[in-house]
Amino acid sequence: MKRSDMLTITSLLTILLSTFHLSDDIVRGFEPGGPKNITGVVMMVILLFATLVLAGRRSSYIIILLGSILAAFVPVVHMKGSGLVGPRVVNSGRVFFWVWTLITLQVTAMFSVILSVLGLWSLPWRRKVPSNR
Repeated sequence: MKRSDMLTITSLLTILLSTFHLSDDIVRGFEPGGPKNITGVVMMVILLFATLVLAGRRSSYIIILLGSILAAFVPVVHMKGSGLVGPRVVNSGRVFFWVWTLITLQVTAMFSVILSVLGLWSLPWRRKVPSNR
């Protein structure tokens, strides 16, 4: 399988898992529903646009790299301190799905980081300018 195809798949999985995570946070009451979540939705739309429309371009690799780095830190933020945001998660039920989503989100995001760095590395650094001779 080509790296570009793998990057598309892992980036789409990262977006899907991010929507699961955001939805689960809203249902559990960690995030209020409504207009405040538009920032997360816009970020996912930009990542989706870069994944599908800009595929193979330098801008796509950069956007996916930045979005994947942010997504890879979501589990770190949630699981630091007292772990799993304390008793709010443990007592809310369906803990397995919430933790599984966080771990899987981090795995796909970190793999997307690696693939986007490899994609950037393989691109030519300068565009060839046609000579007028």
